Amino acid sequence: MSAETSPALWLQRVRRGRTSDPVTHVEHLPSRPAVHVEWPTWVPSSLRDAYAARGVSRPWSHQVEAAEAAFSGESVVVATGTASGKSLAYQLPTLTTLLSDQRATALYLSPTKALAADQLRGLIDLGEGIRPALFDGDTVDTEREWVRAHSRLVLTNPDMLHRGILPRHEAWASFFRRLRYVVVDECHSYRGVFGSHVAHVLRRLRRICARYRSSPVFVCASATVSDPGASAFSLVGLPVRAVTDDGSPRGATTFALWEPPVSPLVGERGVPTRRSATAEAADLLADLVAEGARTLAFVRSRRGAEAVALGAKRALAEAVPELVEQVAAYRAGYLADDRRELENALRSGALLGLASTNALELGVDMTGLDAVVLTGYPGRIASLWQQAGRAGRGSRDALAVLVARDDPLDSYLVHHPSAVFGRPVEATVLDPSNPYVLGPQLACAAAELPLTEADLPLFGGDAARYALDGLVAAGVLRRRPAGWYWTSRGRPDADLRGTGGEPVSIVEASTGRLLGTVDAGSAPSSVHTGAVHLHRGETFVVEELNLDDLVALVRPAEPDWYTQSQDVTDLAVVSVEDRIDADGVQLCFGTVDVTNQVVSFQRKRILSGEVIDEQPLDLPPQQLRTRAVWYTFDDAVLAAADLDLPDVGGAAHAAEHAAIGLLPLVASCDRWDIGGLSTASHQDTGLATVFVYDGHPGGAGFAERGFDAAVEWLTATRDAIAACECATGCPSCVYSPKCGNGNDPLDKAGAVRLLTAVVDRVRRAAPRQSTFGLQVGGSHPR
Repeated sequence: MSAETSPALWLQRVRRGRTSDPVTHVEHLPSRPAVHVEWPTWVPSSLRDAYAARGVSRPWSHQVEAAEAAFSGESVVVATGTASGKSLAYQLPTLTTLLSDQRATALYLSPTKALAADQLRGLIDLGEGIRPALFDGDTVDTEREWVRAHSRLVLTNPDMLHRGILPRHEAWASFFRRLRYVVVDECHSYRGVFGSHVAHVLRRLRRICARYRSSPVFVCASATVSDPGASAFSLVGLPVRAVTDDGSPRGATTFALWEPPVSPLVGERGVPTRRSATAEAADLLADLVAEGARTLAFVRSRRGAEAVALGAKRALAEAVPELVEQVAAYRAGYLADDRRELENALRSGALLGLASTNALELGVDMTGLDAVVLTGYPGRIASLWQQAGRAGRGSRDALAVLVARDDPLDSYLVHHPSAVFGRPVEATVLDPSNPYVLGPQLACAAAELPLTEADLPLFGGDAARYALDGLVAAGVLRRRPAGWYWTSRGRPDADLRGTGGEPVSIVEASTGRLLGTVDAGSAPSSVHTGAVHLHRGETFVVEELNLDDLVALVRPAEPDWYTQSQDVTDLAVVSVEDRIDADGVQLCFGTVDVTNQVVSFQRKRILSGEVIDEQPLDLPPQQLRTRAVWYTFDDAVLAAADLDLPDVGGAAHAAEHAAIGLLPLVASCDRWDIGGLSTASHQDTGLATVFVYDGHPGGAGFAERGFDAAVEWLTATRDAIAACECATGCPSCVYSPKCGNGNDPLDKAGAVRLLTAVVDRVRRAAPRQSTFGLQVGGSHPR
């Protein structure tokens, strides 16, 4: 890379011509040299030669440390940075074993189809007779038969293992009997409810292997996380050795924090807004492509990815029209052929720019990328580094830009760079004992093989016994002297990803063309009748959403507006599991029932956000039992906060919105994983109350973390509101992009006084809470 095309120069050029400098901070991350070691003596010369032909003359230190452990029979997790060659760490022991034992087999699991397909490409020609093959939802029936009969290295995902392999383990008996290694790639992505389900799928796998008298070694690959050994142990249920010293080289990275300027147009109710992160990212993507930088823009939503790609194309059409076709969108929900075409185009250089959801956050090899644009903070420090690490693979220098959304957390982070660059990565949070996970998974296990007393420790001991009692009482399982038996002719089901069952198909009404899918749980808010839907640069309007037939019919359109659903939420307290009494404030953690219903949608002007109109919808309510953290405050606290009764609702509402936005500061989540409710008088508490709850059945550990770190969390919330330069509230502090009440009422100043009173009391009652994680309200750790 020449000086004329350096990341620092690209950053300088894209900052030019703007009325104000959007960059709040630039961090220069130094390069790192490689630490090479010799090949292990047990690696066959044919395999060494195959790697040498690919340019790998000697491995890096962490690759060999992990490979040696796995080859000796020790389960291992290698947790090193993006593009650190973790694949070689599992390939060395796995391929060596498969080459030396013609009967041995291995199983590779990844969270996405794209990553498994990418790994398959890397395995071609590495070993005679291994016959690596994909087995996933895109594999046709005739190919599945061949894979089952002939492949000795099967690449799949937890969903297919759960639905298509373990329930038919008799057909895979020979494969399981000879199974030597199980590779769990990108294991840090298995968190929350999804991770809890996958933990049980892996326990079911171990149980099936034991049935066929095999005991495979687990090799896990992870991004850098806090305590990877403990995280991997929670996932696979076995002691796991952690390898964390990264011996791979790394080019220098120029990392900029970027805050879009205040828009000259006013938004909702005349409140000034910043230019959207989506529009800013689109311009950045176009500018970098025009500079010749191969760029990947990460966007939080499917719609956002489409919008960024479309905006970049429009900008290039005016400036460099010959580059328009070198920009595209990539997201989940595309058909398999479309995904493969885009992956190959970016890899080959036919595409210079791609706007993607986090479907490309994981370890897909995109060698040669120069820059990454993050459209909003991805919710976790680990994800931020995963996404930023997509550029500059190997020793290449890279540019990364975090574009802040008009959101409390994003605004906080771009003005507190030490909260980004001086903050350790999070632990992977999962809870296999979640009853909403454990019950369905035990039913699946019993359908595969009757459960016995000896199986209970594998699935959680007393928690498993309690769940089994509930399944027996419900008639799902039958208790017999030999164990617990599945009672139905069909098979049980468990929704691993919490998407609400079968997906909704998005179909063009006039042609019958299948555009893609969306999960049933989010369909009411994203593809309701009248919603605008973007697909690969094309714009559609939904004519009808039929939840019974699981189809959304759409028609082509080019409206100058977008849509935003509106919902109503009701919440009932089921039980209180922990509580702190703090001089008029009660801080609680427990179980709640949440009822949510999408009731209408607004049409808004694309450029200004001006509300054109609001149209009603008739959609069924959705029920959720989950975990929540909440606090109540009595009249004395209100007096201390100088809040009169008519002002309580607006202050609590503003505090709720900001608290949701700042919870990812202390928990491994993003704001779309959680929800909230505030009221001046709640029917169950009898007091003014602010709730924040996990948006997953049974909870995902986020609200519990909020309870444990309440002082830190609520202090950061107060400080973010107080530091915002707006007068009465804006999207950077107390406005929420998903508020079902149209962000009304909101009292910014009242929220600051309320949170001050709450934090002061909780700190005095529970001083230990102020010691968690990131320090706020003053100095920040480096």
